[in-house]
Amino acid sequence: MSEVKKIATRESYGNALVEMGAKYDNLVVLDADLAAATKTGTFKKVYPERHIDCGIAECNMVGIAAGLATTGKIPFVSSFAMFAAGRAFEQVRNSVGYPKLNVKIGATHAGISVGEDGATHQCNEDIALMRTIPGMVVINPSDDVEAKAAVAAAIEHDGPVYLRFGRLAVPVINDNPDYKFELGKGVLLKEGKDVTIVATGLCVCEAVEAAKKLAEDGIDAEVINIHTIKPLDEDLIVASAKKTGKVVTVEEHSVIGGLGSAVCDALCAKAPTPVLKVGIQDVFGESGAAVKLIHKYGLDAEGIYEKVKSFV
Repeated sequence: MSEVKKIATRESYGNALVEMGAKYDNLVVLDADLAAATKTGTFKKVYPERHIDCGIAECNMVGIAAGLATTGKIPFVSSFAMFAAGRAFEQVRNSVGYPKLNVKIGATHAGISVGEDGATHQCNEDIALMRTIPGMVVINPSDDVEAKAAVAAAIEHDGPVYLRFGRLAVPVINDNPDYKFELGKGVLLKEGKDVTIVATGLCVCEAVEAAKKLAEDGIDAEVINIHTIKPLDEDLIVASAKKTGKVVTVEEHSVIGGLGSAVCDALCAKAPTPVLKVGIQDVFGESGAAVKLIHKYGLDAEGIYEKVKSFV
């Protein structure tokens, strides 16, 4: 059996920018002295005149992007999620969100899979922060295919978009002819009748593997990939919850304010259902190898399997 192809979604981001740069001559990329890490350096090599290094000044970078957007450019601001969503939150809110400007935020190195960089750089709060900004679209792709599709969709969307990318290489799971990316629409990966697993980002692949382990125990899990957390595909989630009667959300993010909270909001209003939120449980991360951290915090297939089994 051939080895599963793995690629970090931050790599996908850089490659997608190059591809989109050929189609949109008004696409401009800004970076905060991290082009090698965010992979926007790939775009810089091909389109140096459309790449702006703003230095270690994320707040200023967002302001520059806002100005460029008013001239008809499509600016992508790029930095680690901790800085793009955290440090520059006020500028994103007031200079991009409030005037509804066409700025795209490419946030890399999100979640605990940043690994050895430790708690200060492991942003597990960015989805929660970005969800609160009116009109902000929030996307968290699960693999290379989805990440590239997300960048293209973000460009086609008129308005602010937050895109979340990771440092860790993850399996490519969407490389099939039937795959279709649509903003605000989830993807049903596996039908089931006993429990619904709603996952996002790198946890999607792990959720699929967990469902296989659950099947061996006679538990038929439905698996849904939610790449767009805002706007959320409430119809798909509600329909699945009504069918299975139990929902488990899985995310490489705090259980406060992220995918789990969004799902609970929807179900509370439309179909009250027992929900288990699997994610970072109101704690900071720690320094360590990414794969080991994912295991320790119960976000790998084994951890998801154990939690779903106990819940069901």
